[in-house]
Amino acid sequence: MKILVIGGSGFLGSHVADELTERGHEVTILDSIKSEYINSKQKMVVGNTVDFEHINSVIGENQIVYHFAGIAGIQDASDNPIETVKNNILGTTYILESCKINKINRFVFASSVYVYSDLGSFYRTSKQSCELLIENYNKIYDLNFTILRYGALYGRRANDFNFIGNVIRQALVNKKIVRNGNGEEIRDYIHVKDAAVASVDILEEKYNDSYIMISGNQIVKVKDILNMINEMLNGTIKIEYVNPGNEDHYEITPYTFRPRLAKKILLKEYHELGQGILDCIYDTYKKIGKTSGIKDLNIVLPESVDFR
Repeated sequence: MKILVIGGSGFLGSHVADELTERGHEVTILDSIKSEYINSKQKMVVGNTVDFEHINSVIGENQIVYHFAGIAGIQDASDNPIETVKNNILGTTYILESCKINKINRFVFASSVYVYSDLGSFYRTSKQSCELLIENYNKIYDLNFTILRYGALYGRRANDFNFIGNVIRQALVNKKIVRNGNGEEIRDYIHVKDAAVASVDILEEKYNDSYIMISGNQIVKVKDILNMINEMLNGTIKIEYVNPGNEDHYEITPYTFRPRLAKKILLKEYHELGQGILDCIYDTYKKIGKTSGIKDLNIVLPESVDFR
């Protein structure tokens, strides 16, 4: 099938684009910046989701549309409410309208577990609003959809505000990790490549007009993640917890507001959390390894590790 991945230059979008390509689909990536991960089998289009004419011209060439674009960081959304509404809500509305006009077979939207919560600031609000818009387009215009509610992701290509990627950079550069909270927060991290597999599995007909939860199978406390990273770096990292109770993230469960319930995909195979985090350390170390103060960690990079 011809599939458009909007926001395909980013962390999750690029991995989903790769998984779609591996399964034989004809993939076009649309993003405001050219993807550094694009391969020869993929087509790249540079554009903005709030440019309706451009969006409409690109969408019409496809059968399926994935939408990963927009402001994704909770802090970024809190700091920029107008841009969040513009990019996340208005941008999604433009995409939905184009999908309706071009009779797209299915619209796949990247949402978040924060739609269940009263936390998450304008980020959560934008995701809830988009889900309601998608439901409206389905009911009024019969536009098929699948909404994917992602949990905590980690892995290579992560953005600056990704938690595990961020604390690994802190550890390597500063030999210190600062956590906003007390470390007792519970998460079910899922490796981004596992999330990408699940994100393509939902193209099966049984997932049409559905809400799907994509999160990990390994429940762990944040403090255990930080201690694991410290142990992997030979116990040389100082861990500091600040402002417990003031963070805008859920502690144990996101469930407060309850939209339509989602099914959860359980993968038969998935990346083991420790191995996945270790790979993130190797990848980050290679990227910033020439920075002063890092060499004395005595990290030896194994040639066999490759989670690209």
